[in-house]
Amino acid sequence: MDNAIYRIIDANFNRSREALRVIEEYCRFGLNSKSLSSRSKELRHQLCKTISELDSGKLISSRNTLSDVGVDYDIPSQNIRNNLKDCLTAGCKRLVEALRVLSEVTQVHNKALASQIEQLRYAVYTLEKDIVLISEPLEKYRKVKLYIIVTSNYPAEILSLTSQCATSGADCIQLRAKQMQNDDLYATAVEFVKICRDNGVFSIINDRLDIAIASDADGIHFGQNDLPLECARQLEQKPMIIGKSTHSMEQLKSACLEQPTYVGLGPVYATTTKPTADPVGLKYVNEATSFLANEPVGHVAIGGINLENLDQVLNAGANCIAVCNAVTKAKDPSQACKVLKDRIVAFK
Repeated sequence: MDNAIYRIIDANFNRSREALRVIEEYCRFGLNSKSLSSRSKELRHQLCKTISELDSGKLISSRNTLSDVGVDYDIPSQNIRNNLKDCLTAGCKRLVEALRVLSEVTQVHNKALASQIEQLRYAVYTLEKDIVLISEPLEKYRKVKLYIIVTSNYPAEILSLTSQCATSGADCIQLRAKQMQNDDLYATAVEFVKICRDNGVFSIINDRLDIAIASDADGIHFGQNDLPLECARQLEQKPMIIGKSTHSMEQLKSACLEQPTYVGLGPVYATTTKPTADPVGLKYVNEATSFLANEPVGHVAIGGINLENLDQVLNAGANCIAVCNAVTKAKDPSQACKVLKDRIVAFK
């Protein structure tokens, strides 16, 4: 039986290392996340260090792949992977199962070692959660090209504009209603979210995390002086798209440390929506998008963008454009939305 114990430890140690490598590569190449890939790598090294306390000679000599009755046992559906996310999910499941086996079996010879492995298992649960909370919203947001901001304090106007934009090419719509009473804002947000969802458009609430969660919106957008992003992750009831405004490279680098789904870059030009904000210009868009090429964070260029200057912003490196007045103040918001979306798609 002692030989069987070492065979089990050897098999599950190898299984754990392989799974951690899959997770690390997903974070490194799929998410482009230095922090998450580093955490995965560190867990792999901790596991190897822990297992090294056992007799390595007994581990390797106990291995007998040729006579392993489980080698040829196969369930057809277990190896189906349709995308990289499936690989991550399978890797995480395989990892925690293997670690649980290791923690159980190593107790026979070394209870302290079993405790260390159990702590690694708990760390993996946290890592998996953090990966999912970042990767799922980011995967959704990468599809966004045209982002509309509906700024109004009148429910009927908000819902009318939302409906027109949601059916005319908008990929994401943000509700920005600074002066509405809480009960009216909540009721409007519920209808706003429904319109967006019915049309396959992402719904974002500006500033109000409570309203975003209560209305089941897809996401929340914070300004520089709003709640820390960690508050959203502590309170969210599903992986939410989390955005944050930035106006300089310093703010951008600081925001990326919080790992938002996307950052706002602007205002690119002067805008009546925020008349006191100084324009950051195309230079910031270019510098920011170049920096973000190596970060697991999306972006949206915002502020004073319209059909006349759209190409300049796209040429500066932006691949997601937010507009407000160019659509919501147009004589025909639906048509304005369609024209902008067509221009963005044609540019790429």
